Amino acid sequence: MSAVFLTIVFPLLGALILSLRPGMPDRSAKLIGAGSVGLSALTMICLMIAWFSAGGGAYVQMLWHWVEVGDFSMPMALRLDGLSLTMIGVVTGVGFLIHLFATWYMTHDLEGAPGMARFFAYMNLFIGAMLILVLADNLLVLYLGWEGVGLCSYLLVGYYYQTEANAWAAFKAFVMTRIGDVSLSLGLFILYVNFGTLNIDTLLQQAPEAWVHGGPIATLTALLILGGAVGKSAQLPLQTWLVDAMAGPTPVSALIHAATMVTAGVYLIARLHGLFIIAPAALEIVGIVGGITLLLAGFAALAQTDIKRVIAYSTMSQIGYMFLALGVGAWHAAIFHLMIHAFFKSLLFLAAGSVIIACHHEQNIFKMGGLRKQLPLDYALFWVGGGALSALPVITAGFWSKDQILSLAAVNGHVVLWLMALLGAFITALYTFRLIFIVFHGEANTHAEPGRGWAHHTPLITLAVLSTFVGALIGQPLDGVLPAASEAESLGMEILLEVISSLVALGGLAVTAALFLGARGVLTKTVASDSGSRLHNFLYGGLGFDTLYDRLFVRPYRVAARLHRLDWIEGIAKIVPSSALLLNNGLTSIQSGQLRWYALTIFGAASIFLIVLVLG
Repeated sequence: MSAVFLTIVFPLLGALILSLRPGMPDRSAKLIGAGSVGLSALTMICLMIAWFSAGGGAYVQMLWHWVEVGDFSMPMALRLDGLSLTMIGVVTGVGFLIHLFATWYMTHDLEGAPGMARFFAYMNLFIGAMLILVLADNLLVLYLGWEGVGLCSYLLVGYYYQTEANAWAAFKAFVMTRIGDVSLSLGLFILYVNFGTLNIDTLLQQAPEAWVHGGPIATLTALLILGGAVGKSAQLPLQTWLVDAMAGPTPVSALIHAATMVTAGVYLIARLHGLFIIAPAALEIVGIVGGITLLLAGFAALAQTDIKRVIAYSTMSQIGYMFLALGVGAWHAAIFHLMIHAFFKSLLFLAAGSVIIACHHEQNIFKMGGLRKQLPLDYALFWVGGGALSALPVITAGFWSKDQILSLAAVNGHVVLWLMALLGAFITALYTFRLIFIVFHGEANTHAEPGRGWAHHTPLITLAVLSTFVGALIGQPLDGVLPAASEAESLGMEILLEVISSLVALGGLAVTAALFLGARGVLTKTVASDSGSRLHNFLYGGLGFDTLYDRLFVRPYRVAARLHRLDWIEGIAKIVPSSALLLNNGLTSIQSGQLRWYALTIFGAASIFLIVLVLG
């Protein structure tokens, strides 16, 4: 297990090589970019075998002392336990499949782009930063990885920076996640001031002993950490950046929204679960934030016309389910859904990228239609991924992970959150199958050319298999790392809850089929009406959050900036240099170099001097 650091070294080394030779051939850039993450994934498999052979537990690898100033010492150390092992499995495994698909996708999507080497350098750096985050033994190293993925998201979302809208989307993602990062940093300051350490294991042991259960300091610290989590995981109220992040290439969307960055907030809360357990009010807010976000994102997804934006809102909604699970104490279920979500959401994004390339870079779903015959593989993949997203019963992996969350919410007495989760499940089925029926059914509006090659097929088929019940069979070694959740009082109760959630998902499928398989006359008339049009525009605009934030924050900031340009304090400060400049100009103007002018000046000055003497 001493090879833990290699999982980070390989992608970082790949990023370094690609950065030093940005003009290398595309073939070499693909090999280094995907190969370095593949080596990291192989290292992860070896670590899993060694970890299970050793009987589990926690292994800490000390690399070096990062900071040593007086009594302050911060080691660069990595921690391998059941939770971090699960996370590096998701990051390197799914990340490698995304990199492999990107070698096919970017070949068809590089027209006018900065270059293949640059793209894979950013992608490798992203994987390396995420691995630092999940393997960190202390919160300062975790914060290093936390900021690293934020930087890489900015670089990748703005990859097509020649388009102004894409550059602004990257800027928006960077600024909004920085708000959460400031909140997290304040939480870390409080922890260090109170305990003199940022070692995660030490904090989880000392915090329950030093802080009063439900006390103000514990609650404040947990809320500040939650602030960092909602920023990185795009939860209310810092959720608006995620949909605009679709400006990046589709493999970037899959990497950010499925396997890495947006799950960082979920991981952070799970890793620091001990702090939230002694702050029950903050833990309750975690669940409420997740419940509200999953509904808001679901409603917004119902009106989207861009294939990637629909999937992006579904990501926001599914992360909401994970937050809800954390809030109700279903720690294992949250991480289980995180893993399953990485499978089916990566599948949906990559399949969407395949459809986009097949339709000649078209992303409007209403300009597609009838593609099931032209793109049979993509059609099947969307049914598998969409079925898992909608939690179709038994056969999909999403059913088993989402069912755990719904069941534990009900068992733990969070009835309101359980009802919100059920409503969210119904809405999820609506927007998911709306997408599938519009894109693949009806009349064909375009000619599509299916993707070919092993780099295209292998990642998609692998993720499709993992999105079925096969993925749900993968066990997670979380015992002893996360608290065990309550169980249903009886088998009958558990089966009843499963039946209810299954009927909700199937009901959503049936309603969507009735509305979208056919003439769609009812929907057309509804949207064409005044009230229907206003509602559609409201949902299409993300329920008005961008407009609200623009009026509350952006416009006042711009006004303050314009006023600051005419700052009166700055005007006063300029009096001294302006006076000196004026005097200098006056004196230099008389230095003309003409002898007659100098003689006249001397005569005039002497005359004035004599007159003053006579009069005085």
